[in-house]
Amino acid sequence: MHVASQRTDILLTTLNARYAHAAFGLRYLLANLDDSLRQRARIVEFDINQRATDMLEAILVHEPKVVGIGVYIWNALQSEQLVAMLKRVRPDTVVILGGPEVSYETEQQPICGMADYVIQGEADLAFSDLCRQLLADRRPPARIIAPALPEFSQLRLPYDLYTDEDLAHRVVYVEASRGCPFKCEFCLSSLDVPVRNVPLDDFLAAMQRLLDRGLRRFKFVDRTFNLNLNISRSILQFFLDRYQPGLFLHFEMIPDRLPDPLRQIIRQFPPGALQLEVGIQTFNEQVAQRISRKQDNASVEQNLRFLRAQTGVHVHADLIVGLPGEDMDSFGRGFDRLVALGPQEIQVGLLKRLRGTPIVRHDAEWGMVYSPHPPYEILQTKLINFSQMQRLRRFARFWDLIANSGNFVETAPLIWGNTSAFEGFLRFSDWLYDATGRQTHGIALSKLIGLVFRYLTQCGGVATDQAANTLWRDYQRATGKRDCPPALRPYLSPDALKTHGPRQARSGDLRRDVPLRQARHLSR
Repeated sequence: MHVASQRTDILLTTLNARYAHAAFGLRYLLANLDDSLRQRARIVEFDINQRATDMLEAILVHEPKVVGIGVYIWNALQSEQLVAMLKRVRPDTVVILGGPEVSYETEQQPICGMADYVIQGEADLAFSDLCRQLLADRRPPARIIAPALPEFSQLRLPYDLYTDEDLAHRVVYVEASRGCPFKCEFCLSSLDVPVRNVPLDDFLAAMQRLLDRGLRRFKFVDRTFNLNLNISRSILQFFLDRYQPGLFLHFEMIPDRLPDPLRQIIRQFPPGALQLEVGIQTFNEQVAQRISRKQDNASVEQNLRFLRAQTGVHVHADLIVGLPGEDMDSFGRGFDRLVALGPQEIQVGLLKRLRGTPIVRHDAEWGMVYSPHPPYEILQTKLINFSQMQRLRRFARFWDLIANSGNFVETAPLIWGNTSAFEGFLRFSDWLYDATGRQTHGIALSKLIGLVFRYLTQCGGVATDQAANTLWRDYQRATGKRDCPPALRPYLSPDALKTHGPRQARSGDLRRDVPLRQARHLSR
């Protein structure tokens, strides 16, 4: 069916990882357009599963003069296809690119060659300046624009641009600061200094408006939320004073910095209200020093023990596979050390060579070989060959499926028993890969339960009644259902089959989002 034209001069777009993600950067850009330009602009969001031709059609119905596209590691390939078709069908449409993926190594990327302009770094003000010139029929001579970092006092905050639909159905991102004081070589944040804070009164007023509109789930994208004690305390106290059931706050924290004033306020939040993302990355101090990462591991352990023993915080901890100079044994020891600290989630991620990061200086010495395609994951190193890296890739996937999913809370520790969690789960991962016919995705929960039962009873030395009853309790806890999985039914007593526990709410509904270090706005 033909769609009538909905003409707009400036169209802002990006391809989100999924519908549930609201593009934070586009809203910043729209909010900071000149007043006259803002009336001539709109946001149109897509996700990476949509066809490029359908996205192109949805863009062209607006007959835009300028199209601004946010390019990230998760949408780089699809964005390149979209830009290629857009410039073929409407070559006079001005295409402006921004985002972390095109902010570095710009000249090497075909997508940048097809675009009219690329804004490197934070484009909040630069995009408005460029659009003003373009719509006045003045074309700046420089295609690559590298603006100065804006101060928050210069910016309009974008939170009023979240729609009621966004608040009801999507992840809402907020930020109280930008930048990071640390220099970890694998991270784009190492290039983003200094740290700049939002004027606190303006920020809290915006948060109050979101609360008044019914928002209860806030995902902070600050790299180091607990860097400034006074600001982090003020924000936590603001939300604590306004706490209502259902409030959920996600923060990324510096793992070795948790002073008593922060501990005191964190203790006061009810269980499930706070989720802290704790980037451990490695416990190997030589490796950490090699990649310019400063971390007091003794303080990390002390802080995690505090969070697990004395608070209701949901702890999401990160480790990285494939750092230069770290072998499987070293990673395994770090993994076991983290498991012993008891975080609810351990996210195992493979090292990525993000554009512009200085991690490449180790390539020759440590045999670092990365995929040439997004997300540029490590394929092998001097100490971990490709075959071993594939095992660790599956380990990460199956750990997410079993230990992080919340579906196997009691069962997961039975997989490794009294042995090393890393070695025990790696054996299980190898077995599961073979048992599924070399499948890592699309495994239904009922099938997975049957496979775990088989492994525990046939390979793990767990009695059938113990395995069946533990899996049955986990299944009820996770799903709230009474229909017992067929693999367990023969091994459960009639009394056990009659029991039914209510499903326990889990705080991690935001856990499957794009990694925070890459969930920044269009220009970063």
